Amino acid sequence: MPTLNRMPVLLATGSIAIPVAEALVALPFEVLQRIEAAPIDPELADTAAFSEAYGFPVAGGANCIVVAGKRGETVTYAACVVLASTKLDVNRTVKGLLGVRKVSFAPMDDAVQRTRMEYGGITPIGLPADWPVYVDSRVLKAPEVVIGAGVRGAKLFLPGAVLAELPRVEVVEGLAVEPVETGTEPTTDPDAASQSA
Repeated sequence: MPTLNRMPVLLATGSIAIPVAEALVALPFEVLQRIEAAPIDPELADTAAFSEAYGFPVAGGANCIVVAGKRGETVTYAACVVLASTKLDVNRTVKGLLGVRKVSFAPMDDAVQRTRMEYGGITPIGLPADWPVYVDSRVLKAPEVVIGAGVRGAKLFLPGAVLAELPRVEVVEGLAVEPVETGTEPTTDPDAASQSA
């Protein structure tokens, strides 16, 4: 099993995406000091592969999912953060939050271009300034979560509650739902899961 060489995130800014590094250094010190980073094998960036290879619980993974809502000709982008053991409630909760008629997962190329991050590493830190960031309330209860670092070759580690202290974050009750079937693998949309933790 490969090991995680975790370090204070300020020591790792050279190995994470530029918009993520820029956003991190702008955070208050008391928030910043609670975030760590570690390099990983880029081939193991997807949630399930990372959890299995590094022995990190799937429930500690937090997926950042980019969605696009459409009303008329207007498209609104947002990021939603949910635990990897849950499924984003797109058709009800997300649609209501954005006030749109139709919402879908943003296409990979679109998400990569707009975030300036790698697919499989998109994270709630350093997103475009006009995007809302919705975080499922269950994420805040996790003692520690792993999220993307903007690149596939690194991860960020932080207490779930720290996400509520990030800019533009709105904590939402019921943003995610539990998997319908018990005793199965966690159900997160395949495209969504590949965007993050």
